Amino acid sequence: MFKHLPSRKAYTLLESGPIVLLTTAGSKGHNVMTLGFHMMVQHEPALVACVIGPWNHSHTALRESGECVISVPTVDLAEQVTRIGNCSGQDVDKFATFGLHASPASTVNAPLIEECIANLECKVADTALVEPYNMFILEVSRIRVDRFRRERRLIHHAGNGAFIVDGDTVDMRQHMTKWRYLMD
Repeated sequence: MFKHLPSRKAYTLLESGPIVLLTTAGSKGHNVMTLGFHMMVQHEPALVACVIGPWNHSHTALRESGECVISVPTVDLAEQVTRIGNCSGQDVDKFATFGLHASPASTVNAPLIEECIANLECKVADTALVEPYNMFILEVSRIRVDRFRRERRLIHHAGNGAFIVDGDTVDMRQHMTKWRYLMD
């Protein structure tokens, strides 16, 4: 009845957050990478954990600058997002190559991506897990959301080049009694 999967495939079941783009501004200029290994850590201050390996050009830039932007793309950017994740910023100007437009952020030097529905400006809050796990803890300092953007569906990586697109929203606010203070 059940099919066994190798433990290395755990991410295909548990990686439910949307695929994001992470921008940095390092000594070699702006860069953007595709990021799937991230999660919320706490609400206030808003902390996000993300895993960025040392083989990624953005790893060095994030360590140097201590800041980045997490940009949230929608389904219409799926091809660019996938292609960005399959090349290195050491070899390619990803903004120019993939037709992305950078805008200045307010609290960090890394750029916002105009085509994304949301941009979260972040500063590195904790590096204790970088050496053993390549995990950065980021504190969100400012969020910008494009409330007029027509396309709102996010994409989620399901592994092996497959993506899931957001569908219907199920409203369960009436049952969120313990966490009501977090709702606006």
